[in-house]
Amino acid sequence: MLTRRDVIKNLARLFLLSVATTGFWFSKIPTAIAEIKKRILSKDTDPKSLRNEDPQRLDTRNLKIMPLEAFETMGDKDIFINPEVWRLQLTGAIVKPIQFTYKEILDLPSIEREVLLICPGVFANHGSWKGISIQELMKKTDVTIKPSKIFIYGRSHGDDRKEQFKIDEIKMDKVFLAYAVNGQKLPLKHGSPLRVVAEDHFGSEWVKYVYKIEIN
Repeated sequence: MLTRRDVIKNLARLFLLSVATTGFWFSKIPTAIAEIKKRILSKDTDPKSLRNEDPQRLDTRNLKIMPLEAFETMGDKDIFINPEVWRLQLTGAIVKPIQFTYKEILDLPSIEREVLLICPGVFANHGSWKGISIQELMKKTDVTIKPSKIFIYGRSHGDDRKEQFKIDEIKMDKVFLAYAVNGQKLPLKHGSPLRVVAEDHFGSEWVKYVYKIEIN
């Protein structure tokens, strides 16, 4: 059953796509989307001007990184998690669930990507995110099936967050877990110790305060 967040997220994406593909019949939207090329942004593009855009349609290779102090945020901002006792759980279709300490996460090979986060109609942050490939975590155990998707869980003052991502996105590191941004340790309000970075996804799917990955 779709949650309220899923409905809002889908409506936001559908609205933006309908604006971008004006003139196409609704039944032809999937074909039209496949034919749309990403718009290459200039280095001087103001990220604030992108808050009503769909990240899937933007090529940000030239876009400047924003100062961290200019970043805006959404959702929970003050969930303190002690990194000394925190563990990242890996569960699901694996032989045996395992856990990783914060130090073990930092010791794994790192990746760093410049990725744009858009909260539709509210703000856009463009940062250099550093963290770990979820593939690296999956190499630490035996997966019992050929996975098609994963679920990522994060803490919240309300119900814990849960988002689903395709395994192809994981393989390409388009979705990974960040512990630093713009050369600094991930701030508390941005989801320390780990948060999702999800290229081409709206910010509502960038789960903060991550504590579990489930393979399916």
